[in-house]
Amino acid sequence: MLLNKNNRFNLANLITFGNISCGIIAIHFIVHGEFFIAIILAWIAGALDIADGKVARKYNLSTEFGIQVDSYADFISFVVMPSFLLYYAISANSSNIEQFILGIVFIAYIISGLRRLIEFNLKVEVGEAEKYFTGVPTPLGAILLWVLYLIFAYSVISNPYIIALFVAVIAWSLNSKIKIRHP
Repeated sequence: MLLNKNNRFNLANLITFGNISCGIIAIHFIVHGEFFIAIILAWIAGALDIADGKVARKYNLSTEFGIQVDSYADFISFVVMPSFLLYYAISANSSNIEQFILGIVFIAYIISGLRRLIEFNLKVEVGEAEKYFTGVPTPLGAILLWVLYLIFAYSVISNPYIIALFVAVIAWSLNSKIKIRHP
């Protein structure tokens, strides 16, 4: 059952569902100001994202369903969740107009991440892994947002607008022509 390619709850998909769960639970902790717990859950989600692909390839469990579920997981855990983390961190002491402006930047990031994942799904073949990604993959985008969070949290850059400018650059890079080697 767990190694049945046609089972929607095969081992690879269960690992992906774990990734989704970590992302959703992390958002809960972000909203309640528990950033450290959210970051731990984000790293667990990242490990699960790596594991689901390895399990799918090793046990021949790759399916169109699995590709779609993996992209939903990536959207929640590597686009929405890190956006929430950084937005909540940099807008905590901002005025309503600043929150609105920052919110627009993060909505643009989320839309860019969603577009990247949809474009990827339209191009990918079941069981195939490209040698290079075109554009920054969403997990790498998430890591860059987490780095920005650390830069802001440790007051290396304390201006939310400068952080937002970096977010806009990362959002652009998700759908750019930059080539990134697939691990």
